[in-house]
Amino acid sequence: MSTMSTEIAMDEPPKSFLQRLVGIFVSPGATFVDIARKPDFIVPLIAGILATMAVIETMLAKIGAERIVRQSLEQSSRASNMSPDQMQQAMEQGAKFTSIFMHLTGLLAAPIVLLVVAGVGLLIMNAIFGSRLKFKTALSVTSYANLVNLLGAIIALVMILVADPEQLNPQNPAPTNVGFFFNPRETSKPLLSLLGSLDIFSIWLIVLLGIGFSEAVSRKVKPATISVCFAVAWAIWVLAKTGLSMLG
Repeated sequence: MSTMSTEIAMDEPPKSFLQRLVGIFVSPGATFVDIARKPDFIVPLIAGILATMAVIETMLAKIGAERIVRQSLEQSSRASNMSPDQMQQAMEQGAKFTSIFMHLTGLLAAPIVLLVVAGVGLLIMNAIFGSRLKFKTALSVTSYANLVNLLGAIIALVMILVADPEQLNPQNPAPTNVGFFFNPRETSKPLLSLLGSLDIFSIWLIVLLGIGFSEAVSRKVKPATISVCFAVAWAIWVLAKTGLSMLG
């Protein structure tokens, strides 16, 4: 009977993207079983790219590259040593680079991040736990787990559209992390970087990665164990980012 049930499950058509999207929020375990059975990453990857582009393009349209550069300069120690003419020149020159950089970030950030996270997941599962997971499955699990950030993108879009451009921090526009509630002009860069990393969606993503990779290897490794491994990797990244912020 068990073998027959397995064969029937394998013959079932995979869930649609919308079914998997809803399932990530309401029944992640069963959804990742389906993803592991029929892995695909193209549609969720495109969704991640479009969400990032929507936030960045809306930010550029509402706030503007020149204002973003000015706010960044005002939050640094450089502004106090610059004359008004120097500040204006820096804003004009920086705006051109910032605009191009942000357009590229919207297009490339999601694929690069997801490839790196999938690679870390593959390393954890195959090198540490001795699994034989394929990269396509790892990337599919990562891409679908990342769909929780669509909710974060919606929150960021609402904040960008309704908030005062002069008061909005372009580097941290959504109230989903501790750093959002601290004044960037009065808080040290390392502390702001650390607090900004304590984000509800980062924690949610780590939990989903644990569930997804566990289901991808038929729960031979517990979800909590995998989540802890991802949490350690995330903590190393946060510490490295905080260290870089100390160097300016």
